[in-house]
Amino acid sequence: MGHQAGSAMAIAVNKAGGLGQVGSAGDMNVLREHLDAVQDALPRHNGVLPVGVGFLPFITKLEDALLVIEAYQPAVVWLFAAKETPDYVTWTSQIRALKAPVPQIWVQVGSVAAAVEIGKSCRPDVMSIQGSDAGGHGYEKSAGIISLLPEVSDALSAAGLDSITLVAAGGITEARSAAAAFTLGAQGVVMGTRFLSSPEALVHPLYRSAVLAASDGGTQTAKAKLFDELRGPNAWPNIYDGRCIVSESFMDHSAGVDIDEIRRRHAEAVKMESQGFGVDGKGRAAMWAGTGVGLVRKEMGAGEIVEKVRRGVQQVLDSISMLLGRDMVDKANTRAIRRWTLCPQRLNAVTYIVIIKSIIYLYMNLRRSISLTFHIAAVRSRLPDLPVGMYSGVFNAID
Repeated sequence: MGHQAGSAMAIAVNKAGGLGQVGSAGDMNVLREHLDAVQDALPRHNGVLPVGVGFLPFITKLEDALLVIEAYQPAVVWLFAAKETPDYVTWTSQIRALKAPVPQIWVQVGSVAAAVEIGKSCRPDVMSIQGSDAGGHGYEKSAGIISLLPEVSDALSAAGLDSITLVAAGGITEARSAAAAFTLGAQGVVMGTRFLSSPEALVHPLYRSAVLAASDGGTQTAKAKLFDELRGPNAWPNIYDGRCIVSESFMDHSAGVDIDEIRRRHAEAVKMESQGFGVDGKGRAAMWAGTGVGLVRKEMGAGEIVEKVRRGVQQVLDSISMLLGRDMVDKANTRAIRRWTLCPQRLNAVTYIVIIKSIIYLYMNLRRSISLTFHIAAVRSRLPDLPVGMYSGVFNAID
């Protein structure tokens, strides 16, 4: 969300208990304007501005980024899309050489090999593990988060890097997918597509309408390098492509239309009042969105999104706990009945077993109801030093 996530979104997410991110997309002047607005709206904590700032190393000059970091002292610096791993090493070492307070460094990756390589060379505080369902830019070759995150976690642990906190990104748009990410071992979730429906997102109304109208994200979005070719030659490193809502530009590309003609049609479309955006397959501009777009059904404020997801995750995990607990008690009761039928004199012992297992069932429900509280407290100890209530495990993405 380099262009879509500005100060308004970061402020709203922060106030709702999340960690808001401000994307730069390489323009330091625009970034400073957004951070000025954040400074005016949010109190610092121990000198730290309680938001994250995202940089794309392949198009951003390190010296320019360092000046912004020194001036605003954000809690987090999020790095994504360096040309090569040594670039991450240079960025992380230079950032950590700044005067205190030094921000935490988060790096987004999309493969097991990259996670291990960057983990060994840079030791980031947090890694965002981005699955192939993600909207916007990501690794051209990547797995879905359901297999990618556990494998990354195992690989980092085997390499002695299990101190790195992992957050999940890609296809997470509501409570059920967020809860799934937590069960996979994530200690936070990153959402981008979900926030496109919020009034705080810096998007054209037709872009927002396209997001709300889309369904079946596996067919109505597509991953392709084409989306970075629409305005001219693709500047992104070769390992990346992007996922967008299917548009007329993509359909032309699929039909074999020459790229120069696609660019010409795109250039004409973006001059119009619609700026090239359209609904239901219309439009020619890139509308970045992930496969979870079909679960984004109504406009909602960024803060409300954070609160709804947080409450929903608790409800989902409670339901799972109750399901597992009931299953355990049902099995215990069945075994008890069988034992009592075969050996009536063991009734008292079996009754105690059923009672004990029923107590365990109740305990599981109670434990689940408080588990997120302890989980959040544990994770916060490894995340930026923010005021109590500033972290909920939900972040808005920067790309």
